[in-house]
Amino acid sequence: MKTRLLSRLMTLALLCGISGSWAQETFKIGLILPMTGQSASTGKQIEAAARLYMAQNGSTVAGRKIELIVKDDGGVPDATKRIAQELVVNDKVGVLSGFGLTPLALATAPIATQSKTPMVVMAAATSSITEASPFIVRTSFTLPQCAVAMGDWAPKNGIKRVVTLVSDYGPGIDAERYFKERMQLNSAQVVESLRVPLRNPDFAPFLQKVRDLKPDALFVFVPSGAGAAVMKQFLERGMDKAGIKLIGTGDLTDDDQLNDMGDGALGVVTSHHYSAAHPSALNKKFVEAFKKANNGLRPNFMAVGGYDGMRVIYESLKNTKGGQGGGEAMLAAMKGQIFESPRGQIYIDAQTRDVVHNIYLRKVEKKDGQLYNVEFDVIKDMKDPGKSK
Repeated sequence: MKTRLLSRLMTLALLCGISGSWAQETFKIGLILPMTGQSASTGKQIEAAARLYMAQNGSTVAGRKIELIVKDDGGVPDATKRIAQELVVNDKVGVLSGFGLTPLALATAPIATQSKTPMVVMAAATSSITEASPFIVRTSFTLPQCAVAMGDWAPKNGIKRVVTLVSDYGPGIDAERYFKERMQLNSAQVVESLRVPLRNPDFAPFLQKVRDLKPDALFVFVPSGAGAAVMKQFLERGMDKAGIKLIGTGDLTDDDQLNDMGDGALGVVTSHHYSAAHPSALNKKFVEAFKKANNGLRPNFMAVGGYDGMRVIYESLKNTKGGQGGGEAMLAAMKGQIFESPRGQIYIDAQTRDVVHNIYLRKVEKKDGQLYNVEFDVIKDMKDPGKSK
């Protein structure tokens, strides 16, 4: 009897020891970003936001030390896939995150599925991304959300004939399609749809064609970091003076670059889920803290995707007592999260694993000598229109 009791006590002590050591084990988050190359500004913004979240909320969650492993994929899908494999197999990460462009997220999706590792998409915005793996959760946005909002606003404000100009990959094709469909629904017309190469784009010949077509407006989608080049060439060709309005999704007037665009950007109307000028108390604190931590750099929509992504991971860890139950349990704890973000109230749709949030209509205005995207209207709690197709 004594022997059996002693054996049980030893087993219990061993189990407690294993449990205790597991709780002390480091929880690793793999953050894969384009830190170099054409989309380097995206990587810089997301990494800065992730580190700010950790600085504000501590580096221990549910008894587990958090380690953020940042890897540069240079915006190349093959590199993203290789890095994701190494992070899962060698580093034993509990979560994969980041993904600056759609092709990078899609390259990683099969790895997330096979290893049952939650994959938090903080940037890429093609509607279909969350369907590529049941382990994907998105905290960024989708292009159909923004394009539909602009497709409703433009015809109501005297814009009836539009040319679209988009980068030729997933998000651009989404933006073009959903904007065009919405314009037609509102008895307006897209007279020409132009697609620009994603790599090393030259906007000049496309903008000349737009000028020749003389539409009421030019609708633009380009990835984060490319908006300044479009704005510069649009103004150089005097298209604003020719009576062609410039409208688009919020990447066109990216907060990261807006001040460098100059007064020619004043009056440009865009639709997006985040502006550094969003007037909530939480956002004011976020912008102030971000600038202080990053030599005055203004956070953009990529930063808020990274910041909220870290929040989703942290809360999932809390709700699973440090990740007990593995990737599937953590994924379940990510679904349905509702919280206030610097962008406003958001939640993760439990069915689609996609972000639901407000989409704002904004106009570039000058405040305190600086250019900002100032919100003037809102569509609340917008789900991804692409999911109903």
